[in-house]
Amino acid sequence: MSIFQWSVSRCLRKGCSFFLSFFLSFFLSFFLSDMADDALFEFLHMEIVAHVYKEQATREDIDKERVTCVSTLEVMGFRVGQGLVERFTKDCPTFKDDLDVMKFLCKDFWSTIFKKQIDNLRTNHQGTYVLQDNKFALLTQLSSGKQYLEEAPKYLAFSCGLIRGALSNLGLESVVTAEVSLMPSCKFQVVIQKL
Repeated sequence: MSIFQWSVSRCLRKGCSFFLSFFLSFFLSFFLSDMADDALFEFLHMEIVAHVYKEQATREDIDKERVTCVSTLEVMGFRVGQGLVERFTKDCPTFKDDLDVMKFLCKDFWSTIFKKQIDNLRTNHQGTYVLQDNKFALLTQLSSGKQYLEEAPKYLAFSCGLIRGALSNLGLESVVTAEVSLMPSCKFQVVIQKL
């Protein structure tokens, strides 16, 4: 058992999703400082997803299991996104509108975490944004094509939470969903909730 597997399993067995989120934030900070390889983050992410699903596999209701796992991963991503965006924006000027926030998210935030910008940002100028990444880093380890298409959503839950947490800390409450039609390309739909 590797140190990652041991850390993740210990945190999840004890119900320490907050500690695991802190560990992920710390790891991403280390990762983002160019001291670590890209593969480490991808490996950690895959181990967390596998462990969350393995822990829930003992349950009998498979639909409830899937919802619980996706929810757990999304909450972890939310906490990590909040922490990272706070760190990234401490020296930035304030944003003038929602579109500026989304541009920051697509260029600076995304490229700092995934080492590339979002490939396409579309909006209807009414609070709905579609972010398209044609080669999403957390899906590239899975087979290209349609073979693992039904497995893709569990690998996107953390990223949806990451986006939602970042936007939340920037003052925008949102609903984030992900869609995969062909691996490793994915689209994140962000709907800003007007208060």
